[in-house]
Amino acid sequence: MQRSIKVRPPDTILVTANDHGRLTGLARASLDRLPDIAEELLSEMDRATVAASGALPDSVVCMGSTVTTRNGDGAEQRMTLVYPAEADIAAQRISVLTPLGTALIGAEVGQCVHWTTRDGREMALDIVAVEPPRADRSAGEARA
Repeated sequence: MQRSIKVRPPDTILVTANDHGRLTGLARASLDRLPDIAEELLSEMDRATVAASGALPDSVVCMGSTVTTRNGDGAEQRMTLVYPAEADIAAQRISVLTPLGTALIGAEVGQCVHWTTRDGREMALDIVAVEPPRADRSAGEARA
């Protein structure tokens, strides 16, 4: 089977204006506690193309999106990208302040995200589906 997944070029990231502002603030506030991941998130926000909230395609990962990924072995996994206060690994709620979370923000269906784990392993996942944030989650995430 031929794969149509492509590696995300370093200049391709799309975020909403709201996510951009909140994530930039979160990264700056986390520089003392989590310098490596905060700097990576700031780097992502620096290169991001900012779109109005209603203009972001449903195929792009934003805060609150539920993402279906596939690893190199073909195993699929669903996870939701959240702010740190809502993270719960058992419920597959991944904080944006993790290497995987930072890699996911702004990615799009059909792209492959790459990141380095905190223990130095190189990882990659293909984005196969994105579900936009549910309305009932957005109020809680806005307070995070």
